[in-house]
Amino acid sequence: MIRAMCEQFVARAAAPFRLDALWPLVEPMERYGIAGFGWGATWLGADGELHSHRDTRAFRDDPARDALGATETTSLLVHLRRPSRLSTLQLPDTQPFVDPAGRFAFSHNGELARWQGARAAYREEGRIEGRADSEVAQRWLEDAWSEDVPAPALLNRLHDGFGGLANLAILGRDGACHHYAGNPENPVFTFRLGGIGIASTAIYSIDRSLFRYAAPGATRRRLARPATTIALDERGEPTVASAGVGQTA
Repeated sequence: MIRAMCEQFVARAAAPFRLDALWPLVEPMERYGIAGFGWGATWLGADGELHSHRDTRAFRDDPARDALGATETTSLLVHLRRPSRLSTLQLPDTQPFVDPAGRFAFSHNGELARWQGARAAYREEGRIEGRADSEVAQRWLEDAWSEDVPAPALLNRLHDGFGGLANLAILGRDGACHHYAGNPENPVFTFRLGGIGIASTAIYSIDRSLFRYAAPGATRRRLARPATTIALDERGEPTVASAGVGQTA
């Protein structure tokens, strides 16, 4: 079975940083992660709202990236796409997805197992624009989202309900960042680049090659255990919302 080889990360820091401070991470993640079939970013703006950019071109080929890089934020979600179905190479399937009410942004790496039935129901409601399983997960989150339910609990329920191998990331309008590790074929690591804390997929390599090829200057490297949701606090420090954290990478 061919699985989606998307890459994604969430990043958070106490002080505002320019998006292009992380472009040296994004470019090799796209290259070594065999992505390059579209990319997107969602960030928390100074106005307290989520802002997003998506393009069906590779990050390296998107002319908007230079101007976009000057944008400052304290919380960021980036998704680099390599779908398992090339028929989904279109903007409606390009991530991150942003909730119509602006409450959160969401991205997904891997394959959900039980999504076709839900897709048919959402399509009947006129809520499906693309062809991929990730959009189905987005619609589920839109319906399940509640201020009374923590994001880690929602991510666990989403994965339990749809099954499969899936890494799931959320950026909330409050700046909260969460990364669920549910795809052992592409494990999740936490680390720091300067003052920025990051929870990222591993360029589809089950070893520590992320740090050799994409983030050689990373510090405080740790591997997230399967079924763990990692939250980045206001300083970008990782905390574990479920399961545990593994050995230093």
